[in-house]
Amino acid sequence: MTNTVVQPPVRPHRQAWARAALALTAIGWGANQFAPMVLLYRERMGVSASAAEAIFGLYAAGLVPGLLIAGPLSDRIGRRPVVTFAVLLSMLSGVVLMLGSHGLAWLSTGRVLMGVASGAAFSAGSAWVKELSAANAVAGAGARRASIAMTVGFGIGPLVAGVLVQWGPAAYEAPYIPQLILAATALALLARTPETVQRWQSGILGSGLLRLRGFGDRRFVGVLLPMAPWVFAAATIAMVYLPGLTAGHVKGISLVYAGTAATVTAMSGVLIQPYARRIAASPAGRNPSRPRLLTLGLCLVTLGTLTDAGVAALTGLGAGQAILTLAAAVIMGFGYGVLLVFGLAEVQRLAPPEDLAGMTAVFQAFTYLGFAAPYVLSALKNVASPSTLLLAVAALGALTLVVTLRNARRTG
Repeated sequence: MTNTVVQPPVRPHRQAWARAALALTAIGWGANQFAPMVLLYRERMGVSASAAEAIFGLYAAGLVPGLLIAGPLSDRIGRRPVVTFAVLLSMLSGVVLMLGSHGLAWLSTGRVLMGVASGAAFSAGSAWVKELSAANAVAGAGARRASIAMTVGFGIGPLVAGVLVQWGPAAYEAPYIPQLILAATALALLARTPETVQRWQSGILGSGLLRLRGFGDRRFVGVLLPMAPWVFAAATIAMVYLPGLTAGHVKGISLVYAGTAATVTAMSGVLIQPYARRIAASPAGRNPSRPRLLTLGLCLVTLGTLTDAGVAALTGLGAGQAILTLAAAVIMGFGYGVLLVFGLAEVQRLAPPEDLAGMTAVFQAFTYLGFAAPYVLSALKNVASPSTLLLAVAALGALTLVVTLRNARRTG
């Protein structure tokens, strides 16, 4: 049984959304600053490529339950306490990761904690930004603001970390300090950010909290869930796997190069999203039987992976191979951004209002399965060459396109 207290209506300050958005930026920064650190641990601690990329992927192990639990929980107890917890947990994760030179257990623990923090922030925080924007912005502005805030953190975090780990003092500790400062700033601002949840319920562990939404919808299961892992499979292959193959050709700047590759991928995903939204809003883009964004996104991912395979095969190019890797990262970033826009827009179209948060969390949880891609590719290094493995990934992307388009026609 739940007891409900109704708050008076909230009239947020015109820029209140920016305070919640800063928390998303801080969390996104913390989530992705680890990308150039993967190369550091490989080069200076002797960690194998597969072990380092497995630790990178452990982020998803914490993020998925964080997404599935924190969103519904914030519907019950409010956005502010959940996002505040997420920011504090991201700071704890940074402190734990600073101890990473003492052993892989510290790195593994830190990445899982950061995953939980990210899941909590991305579900509850995105809803908070959207709600704070509703009173004074055009339709869709809240979702765009939340997406941009997260992706700015994704993009800037690895670049700053790459510069600090390459040229700064205390390579194992210094790269994590800027995120701690940013998170502390966000934490101070959250205390003055209006709450938007009007009903606070005491029964926070009710039966509906952990119920997974969307699995009864044929289109959600047949179209969205199969394409979802490609969102971050595309991003992480470009951010982590390819730079690990080519960084040896730029040894003097290998660590900042790894951070640059992550930034190029993330920012390409940001830049393509306004164009993708225009396609989604066009009459042709709204045809559910012929989802143009789905086709464009998976074609970009397949093309990017084919380009990656070619780059991996061209081992005699030296620094030219590293430059081509950045070009391929742009294509993969475009694919990541288009698929993310398609998925979120489709969830909003399919979900009944009472299930929107839950279905969004399930979709996002499936997207983060793609974080396993670099580890899987590295674990298979004795089975086939990187170029052959990437060709297989491209073929799988093409197969996903065929299957999801067929299902889209059947459920349109």
